[in-house]
Amino acid sequence: MILLMAWRNIWRNKARSIVIMLSVAIGLFAGIGVLALYKGMMKSRIRAVIDSEAGHLQIHHPDFKKDNHPAFILPDANALLKKVQSFPAVKMAVPRTLAQGMLVTTTGSAGVQINGVVPALEYSASQLKRKIIAGEGFHEGKKNEIVIGKKLADKMKLKLGAKLVLTFTDTADNLVSSAFRVAGIYQSGNAPFDELNVYVSLTTLNEWLLTGNSFHQIAVILKNDDDLQVMQDQLKKTYPSLLVQSWKDLSPETELMVKTVDEYSYIIMIIILVALAFGILNTMLMSILERTKEIGMMVALGTAKAKVFLLVLMETVFLTIAGTPIGFLAAYIVIGYYQKHGLDLSGMGKDMMASFGFETTIYPSFPSEKLVMILAMVICTALLSCLLPALKALRLQPVEALRR
Repeated sequence: MILLMAWRNIWRNKARSIVIMLSVAIGLFAGIGVLALYKGMMKSRIRAVIDSEAGHLQIHHPDFKKDNHPAFILPDANALLKKVQSFPAVKMAVPRTLAQGMLVTTTGSAGVQINGVVPALEYSASQLKRKIIAGEGFHEGKKNEIVIGKKLADKMKLKLGAKLVLTFTDTADNLVSSAFRVAGIYQSGNAPFDELNVYVSLTTLNEWLLTGNSFHQIAVILKNDDDLQVMQDQLKKTYPSLLVQSWKDLSPETELMVKTVDEYSYIIMIIILVALAFGILNTMLMSILERTKEIGMMVALGTAKAKVFLLVLMETVFLTIAGTPIGFLAAYIVIGYYQKHGLDLSGMGKDMMASFGFETTIYPSFPSEKLVMILAMVICTALLSCLLPALKALRLQPVEALRR
C-alpha cells in the first residue's frame, strides 16, 4: 500500500518530480564525468612515462643510481641485453649510456642528462622520432650529432644546425669536452623532461666516456602493462646483483600524483553530491509543506508514523532510481564520444599543461570499476537528504495540520 501511494505521489506534481530526477541525473553525470576526466589524465601521464620517458622497467648497476658515475656500467652488458630481450613478456630491450654534464653555448650553460642511444632502437622505444618537430634527427654515418628538447632550445637560444659543447667526466674522472651540432629538436608533453634530457649516439658517447661497448642502462618495454610486477620480480630473481626498477620506482611523483588526484576526485564527487542533497532536501520539504493537511489526515485516521516516514523515504528512492539511469546513460554517451575523439584542453594553456607533464588532449575513460561505489554514494545522499523532510512530516500534529 505504501509503495503504491509513494508511486502515485511522485506523479501528482510532475514538474517537481522531473526536477528531482534531473537533479539526480545531473549530479551523477557530473560526478562520473569528473572521475572519467581524472582517470583519463592519469592514464595519459602514465603512458607518457612508459612510452616516452622511462619504459616499463630499467636495469642498472646497483651503484650507478647513487651518484651516476660513468664507471658503473652493466657487467657483460651485451649478453645481458640479449637475455632480457629473450623473455616472452618483453617487447623490446633498449641499451642506453648515461652521463650528467653541462651544455655550453655562447649564451650560457645548463645542466643536462646526456642519453647515449642507438637511434633506430630509441625511435621505437621512446617515440623520439615522432616527437621531433625540427630537423630529421640522427643521420647514419655522422658523428657528434645531438637532439635536444624545445624547452632547452628556447632557453639556450639554439636552432637547428647550431653548435654547442657538452662537458662531462669520463670513467677515469677526467673532464671531457666535445662539440656537437643540433640535428633535431623534439617536444614531448613534459616540458621539464625536455629541458633536462639531450640525446647523442651511444657509440660517440662511449668513445668519450671510455666505456667500450658497454652501457649503463637497459630500458625494458613490455608487451602487456599487466605483466609489470611479475616481470620485475622475475628479473630481480634472475639478476639479484643488479638494480631492477619499474616506472613507479623511477617516477614516484607520477605514482603520488595518481593517488593524490584519485583522492581529489572523490572530494569533488562529495561536493557535487552535497549540492545534490540540498536540491533534494529543498524539493521534498516543499512537497511535505504542500501536503500538510493530507499527512495530518493520515495520522488522524491512525496511520503509524513509521509508515509516514516510509512513504517519504520511498518517494525519494523512486525519484532517485528514476534519475540514476538517465545520469549513467548520459555520462556513458558523452564520455564515450570524448574517449574516442579526445577532449582539447589547450585553452587552459599548452605550456601550463606541459609543465605538469600532461598532453593538451585528454581522453577521458569511463570509471566502470567505480560504478557500484558511485551508485551507493548517490543513493546514500538521496536517503540522507530525505531524513529532514521525513522528520518534518512525523512532527506534524493532526489537529494543527488539519487547520492549515
